[in-house]
Amino acid sequence: MTTRRLRAICRKEFIHIIRDPLTLAVIFAMPMFTMVLFGYAVRLDIVDIPTVVINLDQSPESRRLIEEFDSIPYFRITEILHHYEPADRVFKARRGRCILSIPRGFAEGLHGGGIESPQFVVDASDSNTATVAAQYATAIVEAYAMNYVTSIASTPSIASAPWVASIPSVPSPDIRLLVLYNPEFRSTWFIVPGLVAVIFMMICALMTSAAIVREKETGSLEQLLVSPVRPLEIIIGKLLPYVALSVMVTGMALLVVTQWFGVPFRGSLLLLAGISLVYIICALGFGMLISTVTRSMQVALMIALVSTMLPSIMLSGFMFPIRSMPLPIQWITRIVPARYFLIIIRSIMLKAGTLPDLVIPMISLAGLTVIIFGIGMLRFRNSLE
Repeated sequence: MTTRRLRAICRKEFIHIIRDPLTLAVIFAMPMFTMVLFGYAVRLDIVDIPTVVINLDQSPESRRLIEEFDSIPYFRITEILHHYEPADRVFKARRGRCILSIPRGFAEGLHGGGIESPQFVVDASDSNTATVAAQYATAIVEAYAMNYVTSIASTPSIASAPWVASIPSVPSPDIRLLVLYNPEFRSTWFIVPGLVAVIFMMICALMTSAAIVREKETGSLEQLLVSPVRPLEIIIGKLLPYVALSVMVTGMALLVVTQWFGVPFRGSLLLLAGISLVYIICALGFGMLISTVTRSMQVALMIALVSTMLPSIMLSGFMFPIRSMPLPIQWITRIVPARYFLIIIRSIMLKAGTLPDLVIPMISLAGLTVIIFGIGMLRFRNSLE
């Protein structure tokens, strides 16, 4: 292998990339656009749940309870009705996802009148939103009851109210909650770093497979084969420009993650850069492997999209916890490179993870990189020869 021939191939590939606006758009614009789009669209926080209130009591106490619901970002009061309306009608018309029903005599019930408790009805067709909404509503009502009991403690009969009977009348042990790494429970801090893993597996595989298959279609690859250039020099010379560009885009992506979305970076930038390089090589090798089984650019792009995006989103832990998947699927996730890079980037950025903390995912990622890149290089070299 001569440095001169290698430089010539790298220079040819760089010129080809610069003169192709579509390739430049895929390399630079597409990752940034996807990160911003997914960063704002994919949220695990449940906020602004449309809520309809049926206030049959119309007392100061009932209005204060409504204000408690309206004062927090989890619920958004869309209607306040003063007459009964069936929950089925409200939910089918999509007027709300929850109904807070305050019965007549609610204020009297607070003073021990034995009146029926408030009712919270949830549309559970979306089970995740329904579960969270029910937990929020329970916490709000219990806090309201406790505050009300405290404010009018001079009224002994308050303890007999049915909907506050479960509140302990004697001091109970207090749990001291300490939240580490994400004290404000921002789902963006969890989602956005994971986007780096998903996007770069997809983009790197797309770039490599498209570049190689395009040369097959135009016939320029055959021209290289009749030159004195060796197959290994062709492989390395074509991949090095994409490695350099991927490193540049990784730096831009980290700037978007930290400066735009405000995700903290607490670990070592050098450690993340080294591991990201291994991950990029793995993705480029996978793209090279795709190029050996296709001869059409459209087919190569389709295979690259499906085989990188779906596993990286569904089977890597990006959205869904792996431990909750069936055991056979958990074993399949072990061959998804994004699974290990997700653990690494989230640990370094949020937990200041160090090299000893990340030995197992690093070894797994390096092993997959050697296997994928090795198979891709062998198949591509054999096809050239």
